[in-house]
Amino acid sequence: MAGKFKKGARCSSACPTKDHRTFGECMRSKSLQLSPHVNGDYAKKQKAWDKELGNYESAVNQGVQPRGTKQAQIDEAMKSSDATGVAYQA
Repeated sequence: MAGKFKKGARCSSACPTKDHRTFGECMRSKSLQLSPHVNGDYAKKQKAWDKELGNYESAVNQGVQPRGTKQAQIDEAMKSSDATGVAYQA
């Protein structure tokens, strides 16, 4: 009996077919979407976050030290630096 498998023995309790050899096969058959990367909204938020941090890095590389990494704080520090001609230091 070592080579045999019992049909549906490893399926999830909610499996409609109960004919999978492994639990993983059963889960894959359900086409579950568990990754947040599949959601387009996540990708937009990540892109905005990366852009904001890129802007912060750019400001720091120019000698400006914003109060934080939020875009409004970066913009405020850059405007102050431009107006005074001296790098803003929070």
